[in-house]
Amino acid sequence: MLADMGPFVAVTSPHTGRSPNDKFVANDPDVAKDVWWGKVNQQIPPEKFDALLADVQKHLNASSDLFVQDLWAGADPAHRLSARFVSPNAWHMAFVRNMFLRPTSSDLPGFVANFTVLHAPEMQADPAKHGTRTGTFIVLSFAKRMILIGGTRYAGELKKSIFTVMNYLMPKENVLSMHCSANVGEQGDTALFFGLSGTGKTTLSADPHRFLVGDDEHGWSDEGVFNFEGGCYAKAINLSADGEPEIYRTTQMFGTVLENTVLNPATRQVDFADQSITENTRVSYPMHYIKRHVAGGRAGHPKNVVFLTADAFGVLPPIAALTREQAMYYFLSGYTAKVAGTERGVKEPQATFSACFGAVFLVWHPSRYAQMLGKLLERHDARVWLVNTGWTGGAYGVGTRMKLGHTRAMIRAALSGELSHVPTVMDPVFGLAVPSSIRDVPSALLSPRTTWADPAAYDAQARTLAQMFAKNFEQFADVVDAPVRNAGPRG
Repeated sequence: MLADMGPFVAVTSPHTGRSPNDKFVANDPDVAKDVWWGKVNQQIPPEKFDALLADVQKHLNASSDLFVQDLWAGADPAHRLSARFVSPNAWHMAFVRNMFLRPTSSDLPGFVANFTVLHAPEMQADPAKHGTRTGTFIVLSFAKRMILIGGTRYAGELKKSIFTVMNYLMPKENVLSMHCSANVGEQGDTALFFGLSGTGKTTLSADPHRFLVGDDEHGWSDEGVFNFEGGCYAKAINLSADGEPEIYRTTQMFGTVLENTVLNPATRQVDFADQSITENTRVSYPMHYIKRHVAGGRAGHPKNVVFLTADAFGVLPPIAALTREQAMYYFLSGYTAKVAGTERGVKEPQATFSACFGAVFLVWHPSRYAQMLGKLLERHDARVWLVNTGWTGGAYGVGTRMKLGHTRAMIRAALSGELSHVPTVMDPVFGLAVPSSIRDVPSALLSPRTTWADPAAYDAQARTLAQMFAKNFEQFADVVDAPVRNAGPRG
């Protein structure tokens, strides 16, 4: 349906999010040695891929209509992927046209696809025949340069499958591929924002005082930072004109695609608070719908890098400066904490560790991306900050969520250089350098222990989280130097 102001609204049930357990990579001999095999990259034999490919082609050939989009991933022409998308669904092709870079009419006659995506959302795979887990499939073949997607209407699979390809190709070209947003200040200073879903990556990078490069996927080359995409894919739950005016404005524009939002049947107005379909409601729009964006999607080397975490345990400081070793530790940890959700009887936050703040999209071992980041940080003297957008004064259910205004003030102080001259206090459990004061931020907020009514309860919770960090990092103990290994929490 069309919403009242023109956006297209699609419902993708029963799949209202990605299906990472249904993602497979063909273990072709030429690439098998490169891939970080396991839960993230599950192997599928090349002959099973071929069988699935034949059946996807047969399914698509029987469609009454097929829609094709030839698009680019990578704003830097030196590191650009040409992708052809084929689907029986017009709205999915409108989605990818929003999300990727659009060649001009003069570019299209000579367009040659480096990768082809065959999208068959209504087709179900046969696990016995095709080697899949269920009828849903997201299967990549780097040897054949093809992606097969089916059994799910969720549009995010189209976007993230290309990101997975870029995560394989870019390091081969000495470009760090990153799950991060990026923006540029009035003085031309670039900042990166890493973070998992729900940490505020899109919200905080869409700062009305800075220019947006991109909200989700970037490369860092010898020339600087460049966006992989030509649009944004923001979470829409509880979106409001007051809280996120730049993003909200796009939901009133023709060409925007809304996923799984609920419409008033009489007025066709969107109820952004309604999560009856899913909490993971989404809005897709081209980059130029954001007024203050960087045309061309390229920027210089970052001066600041921000790691965002939504700590639902309520024990991490709201902002801290990281050493180089701590930056590597927290990058490989990729920590956030999700609230328990609606499952009956579950009251505790759930820790999530996702290497490089995007493990599910990596192809190489996480250590390769971390090593590249470490060298780039050193070479360009970038400062790194850990910012907690989660809870304070107690864990989820007791404490309160950090106010967006306070988080924005802290980040602006960090990016402007103000915090370079502010004394710091060492957090005794996490070993983090916490600024003693920040303009427009209550001083008590900067010390999480003082915000808890029961300091002993804070101490116990902090020790518990520290132990979770240590346990998770055991998997990287043999691939990092001792200074990085020892840069984690002390508790």
